[in-house]
Amino acid sequence: MDETTDHKRFVVDIKNLPASFPTHRHSAGFWENLGRTVATFGFLEEVLGKAIFAFTATTRYPESEAEAAFEKWLPTLERALFDQLAGLIDTYGKAVRGNSEATITNLDDLLGELRNASVIRNVLCHGSWRTPDVNGKSLPLFVNRQKMVWDAPIDIAFLQQTQRAVAELACEVMNTVTHMGWRFPGSRGPGKTIFEKSV
Repeated sequence: MDETTDHKRFVVDIKNLPASFPTHRHSAGFWENLGRTVATFGFLEEVLGKAIFAFTATTRYPESEAEAAFEKWLPTLERALFDQLAGLIDTYGKAVRGNSEATITNLDDLLGELRNASVIRNVLCHGSWRTPDVNGKSLPLFVNRQKMVWDAPIDIAFLQQTQRAVAELACEVMNTVTHMGWRFPGSRGPGKTIFEKSV
């Protein structure tokens, strides 16, 4: 490279960017379905946090262990408020296994489905969306921590199927609480209330 050569310098013409740049090449339907799917993952995270509360609040301890368990409980609940999906899944699994009254018989299967969903969640939430092809499929640029590159184009049908599957997973998590006879926290469903506010 000749260091004596003048370099031309450029800047992005921000005033003339297309409306909704950089999302302008996808249909409104694509973005609506992506948003609904991402929002459903947020709902799943909330449900897992409430299920963690339910399982840890209803775990029985010998009196000699109760005080120590109580001291560990608040940090567990605090973490359930801010942890992301992968961490919530692990904490939920631990909470279910630690509760001797849990009735779920396929916990490992459910945890596996939740972990598979977590992979897709990361792609949908953190991918950079490329221009869709003629069929409306877009290949998001996403590389995970293990350096695995996402290579499956995503379209509206995929997003709708994923949204429905995640909603069903959230219901399965709720069922693990309600099947024990407890009302799912924050709901008006049937079952015994785990905690009532005193007025």
